[in-house]
Amino acid sequence: MRNEQVPDAATLMQISTAYWESQTLLTANRIGLFAVLADGPLGTERIARALGTALRPTRLLLHACVALGLLEQSDEGFRNSRLSSDCLVPGGDRFLGDAIRYADDLYTSWGRLEESLREGKPVLATELYTGESAERTRHFVYGMHNRALAVGQVLTHLVDLTGRRRMLDIGGGPGTYSVLFVRRYPGLRATLMDLPAVVEIAGEIIAAMGAADAVTRVAGDYLTDRFPAEQDVVLISGVFHRETEENCRKLIDAARACLCPGGMLVISDVFTDGSGVSPRFATLFGLNMLLSAADGGVHADMDVVKWLTDAGFIGAQSRCFPPPMPHRVIQGVKS
Repeated sequence: MRNEQVPDAATLMQISTAYWESQTLLTANRIGLFAVLADGPLGTERIARALGTALRPTRLLLHACVALGLLEQSDEGFRNSRLSSDCLVPGGDRFLGDAIRYADDLYTSWGRLEESLREGKPVLATELYTGESAERTRHFVYGMHNRALAVGQVLTHLVDLTGRRRMLDIGGGPGTYSVLFVRRYPGLRATLMDLPAVVEIAGEIIAAMGAADAVTRVAGDYLTDRFPAEQDVVLISGVFHRETEENCRKLIDAARACLCPGGMLVISDVFTDGSGVSPRFATLFGLNMLLSAADGGVHADMDVVKWLTDAGFIGAQSRCFPPPMPHRVIQGVKS
């Protein structure tokens, strides 16, 4: 009889209860736990008073946060871990609390995945977080800003814009990428194009980053409005995962039309490889977009390279961000 290794069923239990950990983080972030501990350790009673929570449940939450590496415990009480101090206390350069709050907004949508699969449409309307709900729109735009600060630091080093003067940032949300690029290339000026409610909030972020004189804003729908002409660079980041192949090709054509000869198209997003099942984050991200955008999903990077080539771009290629970042950047030049 062949000696076969029995599969480890613990993997299934880990997957099935993974939301315990995520909800612990989401809740702690939402109620302001890490901000309360920003100045040093506190005892359970003082933390509960500051948060307005009951004592015994608060103790359970604190212990869970210690187990997850979000807090540390000593005789003085509970304090933020180094990770939480760096990324979960408002005001820090690496703050991710707004991005986590946006993930919090999506949490209940994931509980309706079956509904989305059966009906073939998102359970969360895009309009809700792009203008219809002021609170959710703010969470979305500032959450994208948190993420873009980290992604943009890499993107601006992967893409060489030396000598470029005018960049159009399509669907650029908070305008973070535009700001990071004009900082790196002082002769560059950028135009951010996105929906009215989004660019209004983006104005706050751009001004706070000290780039209001180098980044202008244009309110518009990238699928229906004409792109400003005579651009040296068109950046389309975090947009393709919301669109069908047909609309992605339309965006590529629109970008080509507004570019000067020799102009560069840069597309940055979460893509899979040709198999469609790797990297794992990209496959799960596709489901996340299914829940929150009418045409949401994930594309394969080599498909996008082909679309650029079909549209007349030369030298189209895809490059991965350094691990563990799941993003890829695709570039091509207008012939």
